[in-house]
Amino acid sequence: MPDFQIGFLIPLNNNLEEDDSIPRLQILEGVNVFGRDNIFVSDKRVSRKQISLKVLADGSAEVVVEGSNPIVIRAGDERKKLCSKDEATIAQGDILELIPGHHVFKYVTSAGAMDTPSPQKHKRSSEEGRKLSGDEMLVKKKRQITEDEVFARKLQAELANKSPVVEGSEKSQSHRGSCPTSREAIRHFSVHKDRLPLTFRLLQVRGLPPWANTNSVSISDVIQGNVLVAILSNYMVDVDWLISACPKITKIPHVLVIHGEEHLKVKPANWILHKPSLPISFGTHHSKAMLLVYPRGVRIIVHSANLINVDWNNKSQGLWMQDFPWKDQKNVNKGHKFENDLIDYLSVLKWPEFSVNLPDIGNVIINSSFFKKFDYSNAAVRLIASVPGYHRGSDLKKWGHMKLRTILQESYFDKEFLKSPLVYQFSSLGSLDEKWMAEFASSLSAGFSDDKTPLGLGQPLIIWPTVEDVRCSLEGYAAGSCIPSPQKNVEKDFLKKYWAKWKATHTGRCRAMPHIKTYTRYSGQKLAWFLLTSANLSKAAWGALQKNNSQLMIRSYELGVLFLPSSTEEHVYPFSCTDNASSSEVIGGSSQNAGGRKRKLGTLCWQGNENTDSSSELIPLPVPYELPPQPYSSEDVPWSWDRRYSKKDVYGQVWPR
Repeated sequence: MPDFQIGFLIPLNNNLEEDDSIPRLQILEGVNVFGRDNIFVSDKRVSRKQISLKVLADGSAEVVVEGSNPIVIRAGDERKKLCSKDEATIAQGDILELIPGHHVFKYVTSAGAMDTPSPQKHKRSSEEGRKLSGDEMLVKKKRQITEDEVFARKLQAELANKSPVVEGSEKSQSHRGSCPTSREAIRHFSVHKDRLPLTFRLLQVRGLPPWANTNSVSISDVIQGNVLVAILSNYMVDVDWLISACPKITKIPHVLVIHGEEHLKVKPANWILHKPSLPISFGTHHSKAMLLVYPRGVRIIVHSANLINVDWNNKSQGLWMQDFPWKDQKNVNKGHKFENDLIDYLSVLKWPEFSVNLPDIGNVIINSSFFKKFDYSNAAVRLIASVPGYHRGSDLKKWGHMKLRTILQESYFDKEFLKSPLVYQFSSLGSLDEKWMAEFASSLSAGFSDDKTPLGLGQPLIIWPTVEDVRCSLEGYAAGSCIPSPQKNVEKDFLKKYWAKWKATHTGRCRAMPHIKTYTRYSGQKLAWFLLTSANLSKAAWGALQKNNSQLMIRSYELGVLFLPSSTEEHVYPFSCTDNASSSEVIGGSSQNAGGRKRKLGTLCWQGNENTDSSSELIPLPVPYELPPQPYSSEDVPWSWDRRYSKKDVYGQVWPR
């Protein structure tokens, strides 16, 4: 007979509330062993077998310390320390500290969670169990499993009800719009292969349970196949790590690295390094993209990760890519909005041209104009780029937040997005003022409803990790070095009304600190539009209007992709530079021909409703954080990297080290 679930060890935070960033530990009848491997912590003070928990069918349990370090049991107001090989009984509601003061779990039985059984009731249940026949016992245990499912749903509902309602659109801010019981929504992320360019994917994170990496990608998933030329654009580049993580890159005949750092390590002989000019002080080359040329076409990738180990393994990151074929010779001069934006951006970089000999093409010069040779007519996104300069005249609307404003002004959205809220989520905060925040919000609030009514100004919230988020993250305080905002920027009084929590339970990324940068307008779990970008919230990245709004000053290079709804006839996206398989192949979902259907955007928590229009197609975007965002409580402190923190992190470290 199989083991039956008796209850859970539920992870708790410092306030003794459930910590959604760590999975619950299932407890089965019999002996259960818990330690470093199955509670997903890297703290080596926790042994691989820290405790064993012997549990009977009635929920009574005995704990034995198997590891070398002590644990603590809290029963009511009592706190009892157990050393190695000590044992004790625990009851419903008791709390275990797997290391004193750290890694706290609550023992909760399935059937008895709402009403802790007395010892007499335990004894009676045990006696009754011995009298039951095998069939009766099976019925009882099935009933217990059902009760457990009800209990789990109740807990999830209680957690959802704790989330405060954010002021904004009346339609969008009801609890009906909150992320339902989708604790592991990323597990169900499914998009037909032909539709992948319409969405993006998260990067894989080490140390997370497998479900949290569903359809996530690594660098070797991106740089693959017979690449003839690779252009890698980024800020930080660790050449040694890049080669070790993706050995295939050493086989590429021509590699151009466009970077933002002052110096790079020794590079392979066939690589060209280029640092674009920065005409205005305090700017940087921050764009993160790859252009991979294949015999069949080009792969364009826009993402949020530096080319370094921690960015591709430890943090919440996003990546979009699409493959485009060579143009038909008859249409070689025919352009497209995506193409025009791409060529405009690449031409500003002014990298050193180089000549290559391509199969079936011959000798070509690799410069910005070379990328006009590909057919971008099926591009699924719009590009939003920033380049340094004082942009006036026709260039005023070409870059930064004015480019985003211009595209949104040309777009139409459902009426539910009238005055709906905005989200700004990023990993570095510039020196801002209220005037610029109003300017930026005006751009992100642009657009019209289907009846040509302006959407109106949206109320923004800033999703930003707290000190406690960083302290308890997968990297501990070390994660804060990649959230590089000083106290003078973070602790401005006017920002207090914007702060919202980084909560990512449904993608398993509460403890994977965000390096991803996203901006969106939402109503419940539906998205008017969504931007994945390299741009943090700063004037340097987005630009600031000057001279009576006739000039936009930008300091840095940035690049992002904008996902929009569409009411035009849909295309299918079967083309691949690396895959000759039939377009009916599916990644994580069923095939679906969406030609002619209206495209809408939604989060992974969107569940649909009875009014769903069969003429529309909802594209799921794996937005890593939960909507609506939960504002900071009075106890929450936004992270700033130049403050001192004496409370030790998950590795026993303080900050700065």
